[in-house]
Amino acid sequence: MKALVWRGVNQLAVTQVPDPELRNEQDMIVRVRRSATCGADLHLLGGHLPLLRRGDVLGHEFLGEVVEVGPRVRRHRAGDRVVVCSVVSCGRCGPCRRRQFSLCDNGGAGPALGEPAGVLSPGGCYGSSPALGGFAGSHAEYARVPYADQGAFTVPDGVTDERALFASDAAPSGWMAADLGGVRPGDVVAVWGAGAVGQLAARAAVVLGAERVVVIDPLTDRLRMAERHLGVETLDPGTQDVGGELRERSGGRGPDVCIDAAGAAAPGGGRWGRSARLGQRLRPGPDRSAAAREAVYHCREGGNVFLLGTYARAVDRFPLGAVVTRGLTLRGARQHGHRYIPMLLDRMARGELVTEHLATHPMPLDRAPLGYDTFRNRLDGCVRAVFEPGP
Repeated sequence: MKALVWRGVNQLAVTQVPDPELRNEQDMIVRVRRSATCGADLHLLGGHLPLLRRGDVLGHEFLGEVVEVGPRVRRHRAGDRVVVCSVVSCGRCGPCRRRQFSLCDNGGAGPALGEPAGVLSPGGCYGSSPALGGFAGSHAEYARVPYADQGAFTVPDGVTDERALFASDAAPSGWMAADLGGVRPGDVVAVWGAGAVGQLAARAAVVLGAERVVVIDPLTDRLRMAERHLGVETLDPGTQDVGGELRERSGGRGPDVCIDAAGAAAPGGGRWGRSARLGQRLRPGPDRSAAAREAVYHCREGGNVFLLGTYARAVDRFPLGAVVTRGLTLRGARQHGHRYIPMLLDRMARGELVTEHLATHPMPLDRAPLGYDTFRNRLDGCVRAVFEPGP
């Protein structure tokens, strides 16, 4: 089958790879109908995560049609249209029983990403390095889905592929940030980053009753998109005083909840995103954390900060003193999508959650290297490139 594979730092190719096969009784095979780029992929392209191998298939956000199921799969059958959570989890271990699915004991079968720092191996993820399980990615004609009854969800009739696709990763990530960030009715919420995840975090905050939601990003086309499709307020850090504006819009106290949906995408300095090029390979050393620092500095005393952005290694010069002295609650997580996806699909079916506008660059899988170049360099207003393997 055709698939997009990693050939080296910032080198991609569409080539032939072996078809996936059932390996366990709980597996199923899905014919991929849509798959999307994601900012987390750019860490892989740039060689930032360990153990990625030449020829590994990339991609983790996808939707498809079931073609084969293992003997212990009960919820799905051939012909079903399903969206697959990007996180691989078993549904039975301790973290899964606590609904912390991205911490699954069994989803990530490979070496721990953070073992040198004393961090246990996290749950798995499609299209990532063996450190996250080594599961082949979704930028392909077919994909193997382990723990299929746990990780795949039937798409309601009437919900388009373009809408349901984002229930795989971006929508549950954004919703989790607003939920675990503690957004309540009447809150003022600030979101750093107006990519797909940041926009969907902002939408979640609106639905959860926030009085004002402010999205911060240096890319004016993304800010206009957020204003048009979400009805939220925006700030451009290149032309506006973010701290002053946030105080002004929150009665002088600062936002109740601050969400970092930019992560290591944000280089240091106030104009944190204008020159970001995630595809460049990072030199050894700490991640950049400008958006996270701003979120801490501008949050109100006693407020909540949620770190949703992708961080691959240690972060230095982080303002822990401000977290402690100002009484902030600081949380972060990879997405626990399984707890949110059924609800999100229901909202999509009712028209309460619309995501099609995020798929700015649909194209055949054969053009995926161009799609990633467009996405990585933020060309032509690209928010997400979406690939269709075709017949």
